[in-house]
Amino acid sequence: MPGGRLTQQERRQIARGLADGLAYAEIARNLDRPTSTVTREVTRNGGPSGYRAEAAHRATEHRAHRRREAEPREARPAPQPYGRDADAVRAYEEVFTAMIMASGAPPMVSRVLACLSLTDSGSLTAAGLAERLGVSPASVSKAITYLEGQGMVRRKRDGGRRERYTVDDDIMYESMMASAHSTAQLALTARQGVPVLGHDTPAGTRLENMARFLNYVSEAVARAAEEARDLLHTKPGTPPPDTPA
Repeated sequence: MPGGRLTQQERRQIARGLADGLAYAEIARNLDRPTSTVTREVTRNGGPSGYRAEAAHRATEHRAHRRREAEPREARPAPQPYGRDADAVRAYEEVFTAMIMASGAPPMVSRVLACLSLTDSGSLTAAGLAERLGVSPASVSKAITYLEGQGMVRRKRDGGRRERYTVDDDIMYESMMASAHSTAQLALTARQGVPVLGHDTPAGTRLENMARFLNYVSEAVARAAEEARDLLHTKPGTPPPDTPA
């Protein structure tokens, strides 16, 4: 399997594959590359609909040039308990980070959230995050502020002056509830436009139907999140609900 950076020709193959509607895994097989490589490449450079081979190649060269100029610290591999393969964990962390980015989160936010989520404690200090990710504490602080605003990370004192940033078992619940709230707000805004445009007009009807749809989705997501919340606190080794004990 070839290693190193993607070539310009490989990027053109990726662009052709996306245009043909191929999945990342199939494009990766055609290139004899890991799927994670293609996933990161596309996510970093405009996503499936915005990916352009030439622009992606120029952007990668520019990023590499900036890294050489800045001479950043290398991210230090985290010690791996339970006999885990450090290389496999790092590769998975990159894939997980790319998927968070694909959902709309900024790159540094995605890296911080993935790093915290993949620690057994779910908790690190700013210095610990900076060391693991090879970035500045200021970059970590900005990402944490964003995540706090989304209700996905909490600050805790570790008994001294240091703050620890924690992502707990309810992270997915909090995320789903925030999404449900946002959807409900969008429904409310849509409904406010109905009397403005007229209840019996095509535009007014469209907004009313939109509001009904969004309200239904918001309530369904919130209800499902409440019903499934206990699944987030299942202990290791516990069979899933659909598996016979």
